[in-house]
Amino acid sequence: MRKISRFLSFLCLLGSMVLGSCAEKPSNSSEEKRPNIILINVDDLGWKDLGFMGSDYYETPNLDKFSQEGMIFTNAYAGASNCAPSRANMISGQYGPRHGVYTVSPSDRGNAKTRKLIPTKNIDSLSDSLFTIGEMFHANGYTTGTFGKWHVSEDPTTMGFDVNIGGNHRGNPGKDGYFSPYNIAHIVDGTEGEYLTDRLTAEAIKFVKDNQDGPFFLYLPFYTVHSPLMGKPELVEKFKAKQGSGGQDNAVYAAMVYSMDENVGRLLEVVSSLGLEEETMVIFTSDNGGIRKTSNQYPLRAGKGSYYEGGIRVPMVIKYPGKIQAGQKVDEPVLQMDFFPTLQKVIKADNVNQSLDGQDLSPLLFENKNLAKRDLFWHFPIYLEAYSPKDDQAKDPLFRTRPGSVIRSGKWKLHEYFEDGDLELYNLEEDLNEQNNLVEEYPDKVEELLSKLQDWRSATKAPVPTEKNPEYNADFEAQRKEQVMK
Repeated sequence: MRKISRFLSFLCLLGSMVLGSCAEKPSNSSEEKRPNIILINVDDLGWKDLGFMGSDYYETPNLDKFSQEGMIFTNAYAGASNCAPSRANMISGQYGPRHGVYTVSPSDRGNAKTRKLIPTKNIDSLSDSLFTIGEMFHANGYTTGTFGKWHVSEDPTTMGFDVNIGGNHRGNPGKDGYFSPYNIAHIVDGTEGEYLTDRLTAEAIKFVKDNQDGPFFLYLPFYTVHSPLMGKPELVEKFKAKQGSGGQDNAVYAAMVYSMDENVGRLLEVVSSLGLEEETMVIFTSDNGGIRKTSNQYPLRAGKGSYYEGGIRVPMVIKYPGKIQAGQKVDEPVLQMDFFPTLQKVIKADNVNQSLDGQDLSPLLFENKNLAKRDLFWHFPIYLEAYSPKDDQAKDPLFRTRPGSVIRSGKWKLHEYFEDGDLELYNLEEDLNEQNNLVEEYPDKVEELLSKLQDWRSATKAPVPTEKNPEYNADFEAQRKEQVMK
């Protein structure tokens, strides 16, 4: 035994000479392993369209469990009230005036005779000169993949993504698009009748398995629950047999929500089974508010396309086991643009050479500290026509949005509209439904917030449309309002 021991000692010494040491090198405790990041972004999912957010009709058991394991943000906001600008803001980390994506083109939607101003022209794509969140991850050694609706350029692989399944400029899967054969680019058709949400999740799962040694950044922007509303037949029947509640009773939409939840559960189960759960940070959100005629978001006013709370407030949960305390509800207002600087801090990226408009949420997430006080802004120098004039709860029955800007400062929210200089002031703590305009009661607060809003527009070079529309006809507009409300 002693000879064997001496021989092993000799081998160890020899190894030390050749390799520098026979013993295992001590780990550098200061270099913590960088986490995998999964960002799930559902399309048009309303603030109240989940069980843990208060819905009694939709069934979301997987996300309900996920919410208990993470941090829930009750005052989470999208950067814009419809798809493309919201995604552009999140992916660039910048407010709309810095990149020019304000809406899904064109910006002059609705009847020309009812538009008083010539709106700002819209840009369809993020500029290649912008440094995207995908490029940040890619430049820092992450394998990156996007699976689903991209919507801010023709090809996400030119903006930092190694893998792209199903993403280009398209904003929805088109007629019959939720069932294979598909009508979207960058995806091979599956077996006939395959459901798109299932397929995108299967591709995301393959990406996780292929890159389980990490680190990876997985962006999963489902096309669901965007129109056309199409659910699996057996699930549609399930919800047809269920009593609706609180203005939520669309069985097809409920089936789509249920399938989305099932697939989030599938993905998270694979992450867990691979032993990756504790080294993976998962963010769940929606790109904008829900469509009110499809799903009521009460007590929030209006829905997608509007800058009342129903159009911009979204569900958000962030989970990172062992790092973020589970089961917390946070009421501090946050923006999806906060993802960029937060994730920059989490992965210790040091190569972001552009201004970011979001705030690093790390103190709140990991230290339970309050964030520095700030104001939130939205700018929409464009027109969006109404979905359902009698029920949209927008500013007027013809448009979900007319040109204007919004600021939220603490409990106060001020809307400014450019056509006539109209102002609306709401106390969100007392009037979440934005029904009681307090402009006359609080003139000093109006003046303060309007000044802040104007200073912000100046700092971001936000365009304000002022040119009168020669096609505008006041009599025609009045007649149209009367007609649509009959």
